[in-house]
Amino acid sequence: QVQLVESGGGLVQAGGSLRLSCAASGRTFSNYGMGWFRQAPGKEREFVGGISWSGRSTTYADSVKGRFTISRDNTKNVVYLQMNSLKPEDTAVYSCAASKLMVVTTTSSFDYWGQGTQVTVSS
Repeated sequence: QVQLVESGGGLVQAGGSLRLSCAASGRTFSNYGMGWFRQAPGKEREFVGGISWSGRSTTYADSVKGRFTISRDNTKNVVYLQMNSLKPEDTAVYSCAASKLMVVTTTSSFDYWGQGTQVTVSS
């Protein structure tokens, strides 16, 4: 089992930045690929991006490419989502997830999920 807890969400103006954190506990964190997802009210959950077990490989949804950056620190068991140039359409609950696949893509399956943190971007 892997337990995931997100933090760092909040209210920000359009054009601003936020950094989300996802702290993991349980099994060896570095054995898992990690992903970030978001879900806005009335919409389906959307893959935001993913990072491989080593941190050397990342992938992003087109909607956030160039604005969001995922990183991880395996010594601290944390994965980050740096969000810049935020837009009102980025408003959603953001969740992190762990995959038994060590390299994740947009279609990878994920095995463990956090509860999520709310991000609200005002115009």
